Amino acid sequence: MKLTLLVIGKTTSRHVQDIIDDYAKRLTHYVPFAIDVIPELRNTKALTADQQKAQEADLIRRQLQAGDHVVLLDEHGTERRSVDFATWLGKRMGTGPRRIVFIVGGPYGFDASIHALAAEEISLSQMTFSHQLIRVLFTEQLYRACTILRGEPYHHE
Repeated sequence: MKLTLLVIGKTTSRHVQDIIDDYAKRLTHYVPFAIDVIPELRNTKALTADQQKAQEADLIRRQLQAGDHVVLLDEHGTERRSVDFATWLGKRMGTGPRRIVFIVGGPYGFDASIHALAAEEISLSQMTFSHQLIRVLFTEQLYRACTILRGEPYHHE
């Protein structure tokens, strides 16, 4: 079982990247984890939001493998408390997909074709966060979920 966070565009802040790297390193003590970065689209000023989402969808599909359990990080997805997310993750990891791929979309969200291939959608909050901060928040939540599943003292109820 491997967890993958698929994102569009690189992290632009060194400070933010350092935090992401710290949680990613911690995560590897529990489960194989990778962050795969799809290069940001160029020359998008001439594209509509739908055209940009369609082009991003093509790039996303190229990164997916047969048997992946695809989970979109989307504002319209299901919100969960950290303990509930840990339980959810534990169940998914126990069902045996080779990879769980969590995807952060581009600035306009996901193309309908990506929504259609996703097994699930998760929302981290009703608030909107930058794509840079979502990476920090989500890697931290993955780490927190792993510590909860192992009964370690990182999370306090």
